[in-house]
Amino acid sequence: MPDGGDAITIKIIDAVGRVPAADWDACAAPPGAPMNPFVSHKFLDALERTGCTNAETGWLPQHLVVEDTSGAVVAAAPLYIKSHSYGEYVFDHGWADAFERAGGRYYPKLQCAVPFTPVTGPRLLVRPGPRAEEYRAALVGGLIEMARHTGVSSVHVTFPTEDDARRLEAGGFLLRNGYQFHWENAGYRSFDDFLGALASRKRKAIRKERQQVAASGIAIAALTGAAIKGRHWDAFHRFYVSTYDRKWGYPYLTREFFEELGATMADHVVLVMAERNGKPVAGALNLLGSDTLYGRNWGCAADVPFLHFECCYYQAIDFAIAHGLQRVEAGTQGPHKLQRGYLPRLTWSAHWIRDQGFRRAVADFVARERRGVERDMKEFAAHSPFRHEDD
Repeated sequence: MPDGGDAITIKIIDAVGRVPAADWDACAAPPGAPMNPFVSHKFLDALERTGCTNAETGWLPQHLVVEDTSGAVVAAAPLYIKSHSYGEYVFDHGWADAFERAGGRYYPKLQCAVPFTPVTGPRLLVRPGPRAEEYRAALVGGLIEMARHTGVSSVHVTFPTEDDARRLEAGGFLLRNGYQFHWENAGYRSFDDFLGALASRKRKAIRKERQQVAASGIAIAALTGAAIKGRHWDAFHRFYVSTYDRKWGYPYLTREFFEELGATMADHVVLVMAERNGKPVAGALNLLGSDTLYGRNWGCAADVPFLHFECCYYQAIDFAIAHGLQRVEAGTQGPHKLQRGYLPRLTWSAHWIRDQGFRRAVADFVARERRGVERDMKEFAAHSPFRHEDD
């Protein structure tokens, strides 16, 4: 797909493995930029090679790659043809229903995202240099051109950084806001130091929750690197599948994926495992970036009060403080996270809609939704768990 001139070329590739890892990562995590493990070559390649992203799962890779005149890869965007709206965490099922009731065909669509991963990060991946903005603009144009060429209804870029979202908006995309709950490290020296920043009632509640888990006879460890063994992945995969079975969801991540993650990215994995009498009963999977711990998946085989909060939230805070991390991002959902020290933060998505009438309807929807998000953020701020000056 030429860009209209002879300076750069945009290609569509059906597997991230067709791009040398060093070239992809030079765009995804250039020197000096925060490392986001989910856009790394290893992570995306593991999803493809272990059967998580393909035509059968409805996530067909069709990545955009920009090459300069020498053939060097200078930019890329993780892109998929989607035949449904599952595994995205920015919900557009209502849009699809409305468009199809009006006689349109919503699927297939294009999704620029990290599959099954509601984590904010770069989506317009570019090598640094004097032409970086030109290459980002080429990716934005390439997304639209591919949509027009293939005849899909729409392009959706989910969980981009705000900078990437603004670039997409300038290129003709509609912006949509949501929110997640993140924990921020204010230089805490210990978990008790963090608790000291909370209002008395919240502090006491968290201590009580942790004490109940400790009294239940559950032993918990945060494992990383070589400490994660095959038996841990076996147990965690069972927990992961059972969680989706209970929620009527689809467990996209295969046992082979977890094995590959452990083999190629073990130093970026923090696997919290809970055991009773030496037998695993729960687990929480986190990935480690340069300054952030990202909570991803959870599952359990025991009914222990507050075990979910301990494994997913408190152990993550413990780890972040011990390793000097700046934040913990605990995934989607979450007003219950607020009272545990996780504060709301805006998320972004960007949407290009082919049909102009439908685009106007979506634009009206996201404008009204944004006002609702603003109201929610104000309400959450009024119920912050942290101490006020007069506490």
